Parts: sequence; structure tokens; C-alpha cells
Amino acid sequence: MASHVQDGVIYESGLPSSRDLPSLDMKEKYSSSSSEDEKTGVAVDIVSVEQQDDSNSGSRTINTDDPFPIDPDAPVEERQFTLRAVLVGCGLGAVIAASNVYLGLKTGWTFGASLFGSIFGFAILKPLSTAAPRYLGGGYFGPKENNVVQSAASAAGSLGLLFTSGFPAAYQLGLLSSTPREDIGRLFTFTICCAFFGLAFSIPLRKFYILKLKLVFPSGVAAAYTIRSLHVGKNAAMDAKKKTKALILSFCFAITLRVVSEYAPGLLWDWHIFYALNRVGWTGTIKAESWGWIWEWTPAFIGAGMLTGINASYSFLGGSFLAWAIIGPVIAFGIPADESIPGYMNYASMSLADPVNHPSPRYWLVWPGTLMLLCASFAEVGCNWKSVYAAMRSLAGAVGERFQRQPFSERPEDEIVDPVPENERVPLWLWGSVLVASIIITCAVMGVQYGQNVGITLLAIVFAFLFSFIGCESSGRTNINPVTSIGNASQLVFGGVGKGQHYAVQRGELLNSLSGMLALGAAEQAADMIGDLKTSHLLRASPKAVFCGQLCGAIVSIFMAAGVYVVFSTAYPCINDLSYTTCSFPTPDVQSWRAVAVAVSSSTLPIPPSSGFTAIGLGIAAVLSVIAKYTIVPPKYHAWVPNFNAIGIGFIMNVCTYPLAMFFGSTIAFFWRRMFFNNYQMYCFAVAAGFIAGEGLGGIVNAVLTIAGVSGATYGTSIGCPGGVYCG
Repeated sequence: MASHVQDGVIYESGLPSSRDLPSLDMKEKYSSSSSEDEKTGVAVDIVSVEQQDDSNSGSRTINTDDPFPIDPDAPVEERQFTLRAVLVGCGLGAVIAASNVYLGLKTGWTFGASLFGSIFGFAILKPLSTAAPRYLGGGYFGPKENNVVQSAASAAGSLGLLFTSGFPAAYQLGLLSSTPREDIGRLFTFTICCAFFGLAFSIPLRKFYILKLKLVFPSGVAAAYTIRSLHVGKNAAMDAKKKTKALILSFCFAITLRVVSEYAPGLLWDWHIFYALNRVGWTGTIKAESWGWIWEWTPAFIGAGMLTGINASYSFLGGSFLAWAIIGPVIAFGIPADESIPGYMNYASMSLADPVNHPSPRYWLVWPGTLMLLCASFAEVGCNWKSVYAAMRSLAGAVGERFQRQPFSERPEDEIVDPVPENERVPLWLWGSVLVASIIITCAVMGVQYGQNVGITLLAIVFAFLFSFIGCESSGRTNINPVTSIGNASQLVFGGVGKGQHYAVQRGELLNSLSGMLALGAAEQAADMIGDLKTSHLLRASPKAVFCGQLCGAIVSIFMAAGVYVVFSTAYPCINDLSYTTCSFPTPDVQSWRAVAVAVSSSTLPIPPSSGFTAIGLGIAAVLSVIAKYTIVPPKYHAWVPNFNAIGIGFIMNVCTYPLAMFFGSTIAFFWRRMFFNNYQMYCFAVAAGFIAGEGLGGIVNAVLTIAGVSGATYGTSIGCPGGVYCG
């Protein structure tokens, strides 16, 4: 799912990497009362920032197309791409990369580093710029350099989804070595293959999505307005201090809670309310405990709910309730969780001993959830086919201009005016050389280390580029980047290729998994990077400086994402081993990835008929819902149309703690915005970003403590845990 709250959110997804902030209408006008509209998160915050900085405070125009007016009082930024910007951006991105592997394994959601990098980068470099001499990092620090910090952080924080979907699935299927530690070299080299495609793709896509189609890219717009509010305006310095303080305090609170709660999880983290009711005589409530209805104090997903709004979080909870409170009990095949607690069952097993006739609810629900993700994501793209066609036609025309003297476009209205000076644009030789080098390295790595022939690798690269269009189109319009669904779609294509080549089952599974990850990585990075270029466009920053910052950040992402995955796999081997009946990481993306890999490579589909029919029905419902949204439902009511991406994730995720937490966070943000709007627009984004990054880093600390043998499992208390068994 990208689900990235892609991710300043990446829901990724996704959802499936989904990113799920509400879309912004270009130059949309609002009345002075924001409470009458259901716009949430970015849209309203952008309005308020613009109004605050504009001398004509009566204006409520959201301009997402044109660069901000030049501030005549601002110093000229002679340097945008600087060593200090790259170092700080990469460091902040490394924190997000670590957080994203943790959060992705927990829930399938990953989060973009734009807001975190924007605010925290300002907090670090603004004081340094005035206190230190120039040779130690001093000198003027402006919004354009802040954009480079944010872009380096975004690039460094990407690619975590590779290690929360495809690779764990490959280990569960026995397609690689026994442990990731043995494959660390192969993990690094494959990540190199994915690290730079998206960057190279984003440059030609910038011209068409940002300058021609003028898509919004809500996360990029949010970052631009955030950076502007930190640097520009008579109250900028005071506001920046308030936002920075809120970010730091929320970050410290989240990391402290995550680490301390490891030693008393039943008291400080998970509240097993229905188990407690069972202990005092309400024996029937143990069924709710068995189905995973637990309250969890997870700052990351409370923060995610604050960012995503009520449509995604309420749909997420609704999907989880439908799956794990209604359908699940009807098709229940479970195993006793604790013999000492009558009626306490485990329904989360993914054993494939007899998946057709005796599936666990978790396995049964994977198929409807996965098909809903695919159908909803591609229905969104299908409903916007004209824009996709226009973008591809324009791109083909730009390529054609390289081989003819006359420009491809003959109509004046087709000409695209680039406001960036020639010396600040990314030249063809730069992004072209990155693309060519990536292709050569990918063919070499896939051939030597994975035994894949060059032709299939080149075909996978072509599909990675085509799917990047889908990721950018979806992210630009809805802020949802369905990267996991994109990867699953690529799996379907190469599953067919493997069957056509008569590959053995395991080789076919490896082929479609690796090809799917190439598409996932390219789509994730392309959408992230073009979102950063949208920020650059609004701030009048240099795309060339931003691209160089992204290249540096991508190098960091290679080692951080793979390295953190090895750390977690060492501390929690259940991530890669299906023999464990319980695991601290539900890995929802891994389940859907493995299910697709098995399905497209097997001679017969290992799908229970009832699950398959339900999947088809809900997939059709997802398509009809999206079509109705674009054809029947007025735009002002789009927030009330169910989000089938989020519903699908609720099916795949076998714990209900995260939907509840996101529901809680989005409800708080909804009333916060309605009742205390000025306070909301000052602090909401900063608090949410701090919560998300803090919990992720706290998860890293806990993994290190586990490896060192001093974790809560060894020295903690089990008070509040079912059966007195440690539940951290």
C-alpha cells in the first residue's frame, strides 16, 4: 500500500505506499470561514499561511501554479547547493529512512521527509548561519537552500518500501539465502539499481506535470508554504521558533515513549481492554481480544491520522471493522493462542499447509484487500486518462525534438514556457548520464547476481518508467502514490513472462518479485522527487541544485534502508520466517506481495473460492466508487466517498491498533482545526512530523536493545499482557 503519508505524507501510499493528503483545487477560493468546507490538512493550512504573509490579508486564493512573488527585502541566495545543506538533509533523511522501515514493517505505510526536513533543517541551519563563520557553515540561509535540505532528506528517506514488501516476501518464500545478513551485498547492489531511476525519470516528467499539466502535488505545495512561512514575513522568526519547538518536543516525546514502553508494554503501549473485561467476568469479550481489537498509544499513527484527514482514516477503520469484526468471524479458522485462557485464539497465522480448504482469516482476507488496492489505484488513473495521454504525448514530442530540426509542437498553446533560467535547469547530459548508468548497472546486477537475462531486465525498466507515470499522476492529483499496487501490477506482467519462458516456480516467483520492486522503487522515487521539484518551482529555486541534493540523498538511502532492514531482521526473525505464530511486525505489504508472487507463478491459483468471489465483488465496488466520484458526486462531497485503498489496507492488516490510532488522530485534528484554527495551522504539521519520526527512531533503538540482549523482553514487565506473557 504507499503507501507514503508518502508520504508531507506518504501513504505511499500508499497507501500501498499511499500518500493520502487531500487534493488541492488550483486557485480555489475559500470564504473566511473554513469550517463550512471539508477540506483538511494541507489545503487549509496553505490558505492560512498565504493569508498571514500577504499584506492583503483578505485574499483567500490558493495559488498552486505560479512561483511565489519575489521578496524585495530578501538577500540574494548566491549558494543553494551547499555542503551544509546536503549533510543536514542526508542526516535528517537517514532518520526518516530508519523510521520508514520500522513503520512499513508495522503497517505498510511510509512517510515522506518533506515537512520533517523542512522544519528540522531550518532549526539546525538557521542558528548556525548566524553564529558560525562562513568556513564552518555560517552565512545566509534562505528558502532556496532550505529546499535543497528538504530534497536531500526526501531522497535519503526513500526506498524503505523495498524492505517492507518485496524482500521479506522473497525470504518467506525461500528465494534468497537463509537470512538477510548473508545477502547484505546483494541487498545493497539491488537498492543501487532502484535508487537513481526515479531521479532520472523525474526531470523530463517535471516539465509536463508541473509546467504543462500544472498538477498540484499537495505534499510539495505544503513543503513550499511551510518553508516560505519560516523565512518570509514579519512574524517569520517567531513562528519558526514555535514550530521548531513543537517539532522537537513531539519528536522527543515519541522516541521516549517508544523506548520506555518496551519495558512495560501492557501499561504504556498496548491496552488490552477486552482481555481486562474478560478477567472481571465478561467472558465473551475475549473474542474481540482474539481478533486484535487493542488500543495502542502509537504516536506515529496518531500523527498520521492528523495529517491524512478523516476520509482515509475513517475508511481505514471501516475496512478493518468489516474484515476483522464481520467477515473474519464468519470464516474463522484459528489456533488456540493460550490454553490457559478459554476462547483465546490466534487468527493471524499465514501457514500455507492447505490454503484453499483450510485458510486462516489472515490469508483469506489478503486477496480481497490486494484486489481492492489494485482496482482503486488503477481506476483513479483510468478516470484521468486524458491527462496521462497528454503527458505521454508531450514527452514523446520532447524526445522527437532531439532528432528533428523543427519543434514537435506546432501550436502556440502546446509550447511550455520554463520560468527557470537556463543555467539553473538540469541539463540533458546530467540526468541522461544518470539514467544510462542506472540501466547498465541494473542489467549487470540482475544478470550476475540474480541470473536474469538482459532482455527481461530492459523490459522491467521500460515498465518501471511507464508505472512512474501512474505514480506521478496519482500523487500529483490526489497525493496518493499507490506504489505497492504498482509493484503488484508489475508482478502480474512478469508472472506472465515467466510462464511464457517456462520458468520453474521458484525462479518465476523471484523474477516477478524483483521486477515488481524495480517498478515500485522507480514510481516511489519519481513521485517523491517531482513533488520536491514542485516545491522548487513555487520557491523559484534551482532544479539543478535540488537534483544534485537528491543524488546525494539517494546514496544515503541505499545503505540506510538495507542496513536497517538487516538490523530488524536480526532482532525479529519472524519478519522473514512464516513458522512464527506471532510477530511484533504484522508486515501487511509483505503478505500481499507474497500472495501475488505465489498466485502468478503457480500452475493453479491457491485462492479459496469464497475469497476469490469476495475479492471480485469488492474490486468491482472499488472501481464503481472511483467512477462515481468523478462522474456523479460533486467535488465538494468527494471527502465522503469511501477510500477503497484504505479499506483494502484494513483487510490486509491483521491488527486493528493502527486504524484506531489514525481514527483518533484525524478526529483530534478535525476538531482542532474547527475550534482553534490559528493554533492548528501553527502546530499541527510540526507535531505530527515529530510523532512520526520519533516513534520510528525509537523502534530502531529497541531493535538495537533486543540484539544487545537488554530489551524489554528480558528485563521488562508483562503486567497488563494477556496470560501474563510479555506482549512487547
